[in-house]
Amino acid sequence: MAVSSPPHSHGCLEKKHWWLTNKKVVDMYVKDARSLMATQDQTNIASALNLLDAALALSPRFEMALELKANALLNLRRFKEVADMLQDYIPSLKMGSDDVSSTSSSSSDNSMNSFSRERVKLLSAGSGSPTRLEQPFKCFSVSDLKKKVMASLAKNRDKEAQWRYLILGQACGHLGLMEDAMALLQTGKRLASAAFRRESVCWSDDSFTSFGETFTFRTHPQSPPRADSENICHLVSHIKLLLRRKTAAIAAAEAGLYPEAIRHFSKIVDGRRGAPQGFLAECYMHRASAYRSAGRIAEAIADCNRTLALDPTCIEALSTRASLFETIRCLPDSLHDLEHLKLLYNSILRDRKLPGPAWKRQNIGYNEIPGKLCSMANKIQELKQRVASGEIGNVDHYALMGLRRGCSRSELERAHLLLTLRHKPDKSVSFIDRCEFHEHCDVDSIKDRAKMSALLLYRLIQRGYTSLMRIVLDEEAAEKQRKKASAALQQTMKIEAESKPVKMVPAVPTKKRTIVENKNAFQGVFCRDLAAVGNLLAQAGFNRPITVKYEGLSC
Repeated sequence: MAVSSPPHSHGCLEKKHWWLTNKKVVDMYVKDARSLMATQDQTNIASALNLLDAALALSPRFEMALELKANALLNLRRFKEVADMLQDYIPSLKMGSDDVSSTSSSSSDNSMNSFSRERVKLLSAGSGSPTRLEQPFKCFSVSDLKKKVMASLAKNRDKEAQWRYLILGQACGHLGLMEDAMALLQTGKRLASAAFRRESVCWSDDSFTSFGETFTFRTHPQSPPRADSENICHLVSHIKLLLRRKTAAIAAAEAGLYPEAIRHFSKIVDGRRGAPQGFLAECYMHRASAYRSAGRIAEAIADCNRTLALDPTCIEALSTRASLFETIRCLPDSLHDLEHLKLLYNSILRDRKLPGPAWKRQNIGYNEIPGKLCSMANKIQELKQRVASGEIGNVDHYALMGLRRGCSRSELERAHLLLTLRHKPDKSVSFIDRCEFHEHCDVDSIKDRAKMSALLLYRLIQRGYTSLMRIVLDEEAAEKQRKKASAALQQTMKIEAESKPVKMVPAVPTKKRTIVENKNAFQGVFCRDLAAVGNLLAQAGFNRPITVKYEGLSC
């Protein structure tokens, strides 16, 4: 970019060297930019930024111009540009590049892994640990970040000013890079305090009284204003609170205490003060994994929807939501997410980089994309075959609503009421009010994505409620029919028992019954003996037969 020199310097062009003329132009641009920025007006700051760009085109390494430009971008809330401008000082990105450079000598395949991050697990789960998540939560090690920052400071302390750490720390805090922001801000505060103590030896009392009150922007690179110092202290305390809650939630999830992890993540996303957009998207994704492990499918899908509304290129949210839809056998929606993820993978391979800027955190490395793309193609083919075979309407509504099979009508109505209140489409954009956007982004598009995904989930819940209520009503009708049939059968048996008389046989004593049985036993023998006597008498000449009758028997 060629910038013409001011009119009053035309006479000096022939007498002085070109670099001396450019230096005067740069000084003039910087002086005008500083006066414009002192007005605190957004329009004037934008004009000052144009002047600073022109000055840096002539002198790219002019320290004062770089500092004023970073301050201007910070006041205009263009945090992405600040991070892009000073990305070499972001600890996590520097650590990732150091890890790649150290392992590139051993294997050539690791040269593409420039997007990796050094992470540590909070709790190491052994073989006897409770059920764990499929993808355990991880977070940065703040102590390692501080060591890296202090090591870089020891090398470049004489060459670079500490303003980079303070300005970049504030930008990282608004971008959601909380661990980086904590390390940068604390390091910048320590350096500023040390520089202030060194320079205060030669200052007078008047200098202390006017310090931070008469200058809105720093005329000296190592003397921050009091207002900026207070803002930095408030930002550091807020970042500490968010990191403390996030660490507690991750520890609870690693220990298998999913309700406790959900409670801590809910404190973050439902807080009064709010949180940056990138940090909220990350917390929603972690809470979705906790909901999934706790068996609350609808809440997990809702958190994936919020994550994708804030970050449409989140690979983990797309893959998790596709897996959730497949779990409840909602195959068309799962297939839709997998197709979207396939397009995203293809764009990554085409552009040869992960989506977003280089400092954006990713849960996947570039070298993992080809293998995941092949497995996803097989999964898509399998789902298409299942859809073609007719597995479309066989949705597991019990798993979607978190109910057991054979639940009662009251349980179904209670679960439906809670899910309706939580996932009503009118309330689907309320989480955006607690989100701090890092720049003037299109909020309307975020709201439209949130409303559309919430409406699809709400309709799925209503269809599940209708289907389960029909099943419950049929079971209640069948139960009533069984009760009626059982009652009718018992009534019939009672009527038959009352209409048929029952003969009562008196009980015979045991000794008397034995005598009667013995009498009957000798009855036949006595009759035969009498018949034999009668025959003998007839043969003797009495000419008259003897007839013997005994209880209906004749001899």
